[in-house]
Amino acid sequence: MARRFKLRPLPNDSNDNKESLKMIDRREFMRLSFNTAAGLITMASIGSVGFASLLMGQPEADGGDTAVRFWVPSGAEDTAWFGDRHLEPMNYSAFQTAAANTKTGMIGAQGVWSGLPVNVVYVPHEENKDLPLVPDKPRFQYLDGYDLGGKYVGSGREVEDDSTYSTLSIHDNMIIIFSRCPHLCCIPGWQLVTNNYTGDNWASGGTDSGGDKLFCICHSSRFDPTAIEKNSMGRGVPFDFIGVRRTGGPAPNGMPLIPFVLNGDIIEALPDFKDWYAYCG
Repeated sequence: MARRFKLRPLPNDSNDNKESLKMIDRREFMRLSFNTAAGLITMASIGSVGFASLLMGQPEADGGDTAVRFWVPSGAEDTAWFGDRHLEPMNYSAFQTAAANTKTGMIGAQGVWSGLPVNVVYVPHEENKDLPLVPDKPRFQYLDGYDLGGKYVGSGREVEDDSTYSTLSIHDNMIIIFSRCPHLCCIPGWQLVTNNYTGDNWASGGTDSGGDKLFCICHSSRFDPTAIEKNSMGRGVPFDFIGVRRTGGPAPNGMPLIPFVLNGDIIEALPDFKDWYAYCG
């Protein structure tokens, strides 16, 4: 029998509401999520023209859209903090407001950009970076990465020290992650389920301890969005990347970062790195 997961409640929901939360299993999640490799971004809801504009990711002057947009999986409309913003452009202030209602000051959202699934995560890095490493005071950490054979690949600090990765430099307390699990290319959502890995708590070191992990409901791989490392992707044509660390589950490594800029209050991703486009192709 497939394991069933309870959708995560909104922050500050009362216990009275928890029993009525929708239950989903792996098969339902895969059906209700979007598979961009197959071109299924629920065209019925946005139309073929809307789908094409998302997929192309061209500047707005050319009829496309460079903004990252909220993506609300069916069934999560009443449980995700961004549940009423499906396909709206992501605005930075919405993350700041939502983060203020969490214990750790962290918040994330599932999104779509250029037809690709992403997760956008806000971390109070600037506020906490000079504090001692204590629980529930999250910040981005630059960690060493090793391939499956244990060979050292590089350090996450290369985003600051190596001009090759300059557009990936951490800024504005935020990162964008290309959200295709390197195990079987499923799409980890942001905190769609409640378990020990997704709780509103944080531990340092990029380990499997603590909460606020990206959790892949399909096969239970976990990723720490605060642990920035350099690693190597073996699927398809091998390439090195800067990404977030895989902390547990069957995934062989973490997931790559996508550079972004703020255009006023709107979050716009940049197509500076293209190797990861194809690793789940």
